Amino acid sequence: MRRPGSAQSTTQGSAQSTTQGSAQSTTQGSAQSTTRGSAQSTTQGSARCMRQEAATIEVMDERLIDELRAIAPTKTDEPLSRHTTFGIGGPADAFVTVRSGQELARAVMIAREFGAPVFILGAGSNVLVGDAGIRGVVIDNQAKAVTVAPEDGVARLTAESGVSFAALARQMAREGWAGIEWAAGIPGTLGGAVVYNAGAYDGCLADVLVSASVLNGGNATKTLTNAELRFSYRNSIFTRGDCAGCVVLSVEMALTRGDAAALVAKVTDYDRMRLEAQPRGRNSGSTFKNPPGDQAWRLIDAAGLRGHRIGNARISEKHCNFFENLGEARAADVAALMREAQGRVKAQFGIELENEVELVGEGFE
Repeated sequence: MRRPGSAQSTTQGSAQSTTQGSAQSTTQGSAQSTTRGSAQSTTQGSARCMRQEAATIEVMDERLIDELRAIAPTKTDEPLSRHTTFGIGGPADAFVTVRSGQELARAVMIAREFGAPVFILGAGSNVLVGDAGIRGVVIDNQAKAVTVAPEDGVARLTAESGVSFAALARQMAREGWAGIEWAAGIPGTLGGAVVYNAGAYDGCLADVLVSASVLNGGNATKTLTNAELRFSYRNSIFTRGDCAGCVVLSVEMALTRGDAAALVAKVTDYDRMRLEAQPRGRNSGSTFKNPPGDQAWRLIDAAGLRGHRIGNARISEKHCNFFENLGEARAADVAALMREAQGRVKAQFGIELENEVELVGEGFE
């Protein structure tokens, strides 16, 4: 098992200079600069130091796992293909399932204490995990508390970030609260919806969001208003990198009173349109964002890629902005298919398709 706390930071930060720089200077620099008599003692002494350092890292890793297990169920080497709508993805070094906003915040802070990278996984949609998996700690966000406070025809809806956005939209429609019925087919969680300003059928989260509670990179909880989140089409301060290390804990929305029967009928109509236009089966939703004034699916289709396949990954024949896993597809196959679509569209139309699906982890070649 590649342990959290060392694997990814080894390739990114100070651990790289420790495991590569120190080891190289110890076994090469010291040994080469010393004479015959001292070379052996230098190499042996340095080797002992490296073994002690490795042992310390291993103890830290076990302590990290133990501390995570103290707050929530935690697995090691968990295949992420079990947790993504694509059905693709290698193992997570540590996989912890949290069920409240408090557990979510605590798990993030524990990982940070040990210097382990953190990735928050919601419903597993809109993401392509690499074949080699994700180093560090993956947090399975199952924080789903919801409260509704009606007053004068307006409901203040507060929901934790692990709530299914589609399920929440359907629930609110049945209860006669309007404003998010368009989200009844969005497969992700509310936290992901905030990050990407999710939208469909001429609606988007920015239309109803009042504020979001986040844990920032300094482990402080902050409330960010709609204006502070700076929403635009499929973007926010999170996607722009302006809230480094921030984790969405909960969201507050303002919904208006509507007719429950009419809202449910509208959801049913959206369901019909979605089933007519979008493929079923293993996929992660829209692969690319729509460029200004055009649609990604149309450009991919016009580039002659409808039904195009690499390995067991295929561009859907039903909707060209959906990429499908036909069975045992690799992340590398999907990534290659995405690059080919971007290259063809760029060459033929001069338009650069921007990813809507997020590629995370290792193993895309």
